Amino acid sequence: MIGIIDYGLGNLTSVKNALDKLNVPNFISDDPLKLQTSTGLILPGVGAAGTGMKNLQAKKLDQVIKDEIQKGKPFLGTCLGMQLLFDFSDEGDTKCLGIIPGEVKLFQGNLKIPEIGWNSVSIVKNESKVMQGIKDDSYFYFVNSYYCVPADKKVVAGETEYGAIFASAIEKGNIFATQFHSEKSGKTGLMLLKNFTEVCK
Repeated sequence: MIGIIDYGLGNLTSVKNALDKLNVPNFISDDPLKLQTSTGLILPGVGAAGTGMKNLQAKKLDQVIKDEIQKGKPFLGTCLGMQLLFDFSDEGDTKCLGIIPGEVKLFQGNLKIPEIGWNSVSIVKNESKVMQGIKDDSYFYFVNSYYCVPADKKVVAGETEYGAIFASAIEKGNIFATQFHSEKSGKTGLMLLKNFTEVCK
């Protein structure tokens, strides 16, 4: 049973609909005790880093995420849900969860911000558990003004170019995260979500 973390932000219904389409049992909750009963956790995200952290802390969900990841439970962060895993975000000068060392930076240069639409992902980790069966340079749907800069490049599972090359997917042990929205990325996105649910079994 996959738990979708409700922290007042994010496209919760879209994630639930995608899991329902895959016939994967799931629930949406902001109850720490119920989320602890899940076999895997998904932190979706649309919105600002500062608000995201404030909401997580208010509901004591930040500690649940840290504790469950520490126990080895599979975790998938999406978009803002990926960015909040890092130490710090330039968006609102926000101290984040500090689970993955690194920072979140604003896109620079003459780019349309936010990046909205389809972009390709170059697979960096061939042994990636969530990228299994997905072709290199497959397209996923992005909506982001900021991008993640991991301190350890070994956690990067996928890269995308938008002005510069940035980490669009990370994978470290039981932690998986994508800057793109799998739940809005058609069959390829569903394949990634299915791969994640297989890890949760």
